[in-house]
Amino acid sequence: MCLIVFAWQVIPGTPLVAAANRDEFYERPALPADWWEDHPTVYAGRDVQGGGTWLGITRDGRFAGLTNIRAPADKRSDAPSRGALVADYLCGHMSPREYVDGLAAGAAAFNGFNLLVGDVDTLIWYSNARDPDHRSGKPLAPGIYGLSNGALDTPWPKVVKTKAQFASLLCQGAPPDAYFEMLSDTTRAPDCRLPQTGVDLERESMLSAVCIESPHYGTRASTLVQLHASRTAQLTERALR
Repeated sequence: MCLIVFAWQVIPGTPLVAAANRDEFYERPALPADWWEDHPTVYAGRDVQGGGTWLGITRDGRFAGLTNIRAPADKRSDAPSRGALVADYLCGHMSPREYVDGLAAGAAAFNGFNLLVGDVDTLIWYSNARDPDHRSGKPLAPGIYGLSNGALDTPWPKVVKTKAQFASLLCQGAPPDAYFEMLSDTTRAPDCRLPQTGVDLERESMLSAVCIESPHYGTRASTLVQLHASRTAQLTERALR
């Protein structure tokens, strides 16, 4: 999952609205969003290789989502799958605070990640980024946020652009199709605005689009999530590949 924009406690009656794109290698097998047979309260896609998921909800209004930290120099091939971090929260019964507090001891074993865990009352962002300034596990205040492959609200071009469009759609009371149209934007950022994350310029440019297209890697699915004050949740997924 490489882009999540979300409104927390902004819309009356709907504490969380989130729009997200999952970016992944096309060859990595995955199942579309559905109720899990082994955990019937969980509705999410599933990474067949690792067994976890990138984003999901539960019947009682819990939510979790994850993005990777882009730090190629720090990536370890023997690290456990980060999708387990989302799945373990959704399949368990801990509060967001309890779950995040329990991550500290083992978080360093994973490659870099951003994790959102929440329910209708609390939403927490947690990162295991090596940079102490980006490491956090704090409840979020009401507002509109963007998360890609840096820290929360890092002003990469696609984060800035999508947050602004997302806010506009919320103000308009736009239908779901408008959010999916926003997530389908394949425009790349100008080279002069690209961040420097340790990959070459051509790859940085390819990754700058909201909806990524390339021969072997790109946006696999777009998702719209709503958590309602009634402790119900909705997740709509549109598969692209």
